[in-house]
Amino acid sequence: MKKTLWAVLCGWAVCTLAAAQFEGGREGVTIYVSRQGDNSDGSSWAKAFHTIQAGLSAVPDDQGGHRVVVRPDTYAEANLDPAFKGAPGAYNVLTGDFDGSLGSGAKGWVVIDSGAPEVILRTDPNSRAGNPGWRLVDEGDPKDEWGFKSIDWWGTGRCAPNHSSILWDRWILRNLYTTGAEGAGWDLTIDKGAEFTTITEHCVAIGRFSGICVGAFVGRPGEPVVFRDCFSMCLDWWGDAAGLYIRAENPEPRDYPDVVIEDCTLVGPDNALQVGNPGFEGYTRVHLKNCRLFSLNFSQPHGQPSTGVIYHTLDGRLLHVELEDCLLSGFKIFGSGGKQYGAGEHPEGGPISYGLKGNVRAYVHYTQTVPEGMERLRFWPVADFEHVLPPECHNPQP
Repeated sequence: MKKTLWAVLCGWAVCTLAAAQFEGGREGVTIYVSRQGDNSDGSSWAKAFHTIQAGLSAVPDDQGGHRVVVRPDTYAEANLDPAFKGAPGAYNVLTGDFDGSLGSGAKGWVVIDSGAPEVILRTDPNSRAGNPGWRLVDEGDPKDEWGFKSIDWWGTGRCAPNHSSILWDRWILRNLYTTGAEGAGWDLTIDKGAEFTTITEHCVAIGRFSGICVGAFVGRPGEPVVFRDCFSMCLDWWGDAAGLYIRAENPEPRDYPDVVIEDCTLVGPDNALQVGNPGFEGYTRVHLKNCRLFSLNFSQPHGQPSTGVIYHTLDGRLLHVELEDCLLSGFKIFGSGGKQYGAGEHPEGGPISYGLKGNVRAYVHYTQTVPEGMERLRFWPVADFEHVLPPECHNPQP
């Protein structure tokens, strides 16, 4: 394969990408969100909008460099969608004032709980999509349905078979804690195959099918999707469910990554990282550095053990992962094929392609082998397992 300039400069590894290089090109407007503001125009903390969606809708143009800053608190919102994309070298930013340095008067997480809106959801029976969406119904008391809202396409960010997440292109997200629904992230759906980049830093994401997902995109050379210092966990093992879910749509293998994952913890009952989905045959390349991946299902072999810490739903030959100084813990390390989708639907796929750098450790079931080049651990990774707990949170101050 012919090497690109990116691959020549960085070899097989990925240079650390500083978000600052993508957000300093233009100074746009700053929009404030706080439940303690007067909900007027968002121009200051005193005049702050009450909802994150109002702040995103107030972004004035696609020239980039805009900031939506949010006071730490809990926001009962779902299906967030910005008004405009960011721009090359001038990403927009959605950030929580985690340490109080932005003047909100509070410290801690901005919690976006998409299970908390007081609505009644049902699957849309009239949807023509193969994966039908949701609908709101006016029946009963929403309080009777408080709890985790697991229904297709209901998530932190808006996407649906007829609505793409493309307007999140070139946004940076920081200091957010998302939960309560299918997951956070982006699916380009009707813009399948478009270039797409986001940077997600110091975030906690907990969802039904994934903590965070990014799908139906292709990566940009030198400008990949980045997850840094994040905790991402899913709560389900069925179907396309993993701590982090990725699906690039490259028609042929690339020698630069679509996604870079640094200093992250990925947790799922079946898969920590899952790639691909039935009907999507594109190639994906992922780089993981100093990450901890946990698949929690150590069922006995004659039960229903995990299909792999890293799993490709169709064929492992469509995925290449670079692992640098990582821990992978689960029944087995790699898996591919369609066991989750019914016997015979998708036969066992080919092996996942991988490269290693530094100390890559593996803790597996005693009956399983470890991929060549990884260090097989004898003892339970006590220190690493502490990372399964989300990062410490300071309660918002009134």
